[in-house]
Amino acid sequence: MTKHQGFTCEPAQLRSLAQSVLDQARRAGAAGCDCDVSENYGLSVTVRKGKPETVEHNRDRSLAVSVYWGARPKARRGHASSSDFSPAAVRQTVEAALAIARHTAQDDCAGLPDPDMLARDIPDLDLFHPWALSTEEAIELARGCEAAAFSVSRKIRNSEGASVSAQHSQFVSANSLGFVGGYPGSRHWLSCSVIAEDKGLMQRDDWYSASRAPDRIADATTLGRYAGQRALARLGARKIPTGKAPVLFEAPVALQLIGHFVSAVNGGNLYRKTSFLADSLGRQIFSPIVDLDERPHLPQGMASTPFDEEGVATRERSIVRAGTVEGYFLGSYSARKLGMKSTGNAGGHHNLFVRSEGPDFAGMLKLMRKGLLVTELMGQGINLVTGDYSRGAAGYWVQDGEVRFPVEEITIAGNLAQLFKGIAAIGSDLVTRSGRSSGSILLDEMTIAGD
Repeated sequence: MTKHQGFTCEPAQLRSLAQSVLDQARRAGAAGCDCDVSENYGLSVTVRKGKPETVEHNRDRSLAVSVYWGARPKARRGHASSSDFSPAAVRQTVEAALAIARHTAQDDCAGLPDPDMLARDIPDLDLFHPWALSTEEAIELARGCEAAAFSVSRKIRNSEGASVSAQHSQFVSANSLGFVGGYPGSRHWLSCSVIAEDKGLMQRDDWYSASRAPDRIADATTLGRYAGQRALARLGARKIPTGKAPVLFEAPVALQLIGHFVSAVNGGNLYRKTSFLADSLGRQIFSPIVDLDERPHLPQGMASTPFDEEGVATRERSIVRAGTVEGYFLGSYSARKLGMKSTGNAGGHHNLFVRSEGPDFAGMLKLMRKGLLVTELMGQGINLVTGDYSRGAAGYWVQDGEVRFPVEEITIAGNLAQLFKGIAAIGSDLVTRSGRSSGSILLDEMTIAGD
């Protein structure tokens, strides 16, 4: 990694800065210390109705320091951060973290991760693919994407914009146990959101594509047309009668359902007893057809990493097998609270894959035969303590395995424990977003509140 690739610091400089933080904390008497030094730069552009609306160039630095005063089980933790890498600012940041640590309460679970869990061999996961995109090129790409959406029909009357973003970062993490690791990464995306109108009634829809590598971003014209087609298809939406029916979650919406499970078995919610899935390890909580794996070492994966935010090594593992929970998402702190070991998930999950071996999307519609296809969810009506689920929804009514008409202004409801067990099929129409991959998910029944 060199400066000409867009960064202002060499990796060796970041490592030296991290080591300086550790040395200063040790000399001041800290029992332990960890730090993260990072640098980011990028370009984001939004075009609306053919004209540039926003152009943003970002460049920032961050130094985050955590120190531990006293050893477990009597450790006190202090944290401070700065965007200034000057020696004086670094010294002040370390001193601020130490001052905070001296005045916080003792916590028997606070402290650095277990030394034997730290990453030692750090593989190259091919996560850095810079996008040498000029402002003018980004504007033209977004403009072409939006124009493709407008070309679908004269009924595409307005736009929320097409956006292009190219983001680059590098970091080094280190702690006083001897761990040092870091790597560069890139995240790029293209999105388009447009509004269709007919007889004074309007509907919006969108689509986006994201990747580590710019050549894996969807074609701008194709993406724009698809966003336009989705908005156009929603015109003429109507309500449906209140009742119960099978519900098919389109793949992007299905990923939200998986996200609720991830939150429910997150260490923080588990040790606080704020999850309906507390003590669920070893229990069957999904339909037997559900398998969920974590693959942190997937090359170019959007959530790939050889180690978590604490330096704990990540590993491929089964989270759910045949509907049974085999793993939680734990960092060192939450693991200690639960009397367990870290799973390498400080900071979040890493590339979750739902086994998606069912029919394609058309086949999933035929399998449901009659029911509701959900393509958008609204609101935050999820109670993780009880599992109760109620959200506004929009989509399409399906009859005889085919889409008949668009649906709006309805609410779908149930309990997540029942919904998970009611998964009847998972489609092969795989979509990956936010580090999660799944096909569409068919639920045997939900309550639908409409007219």
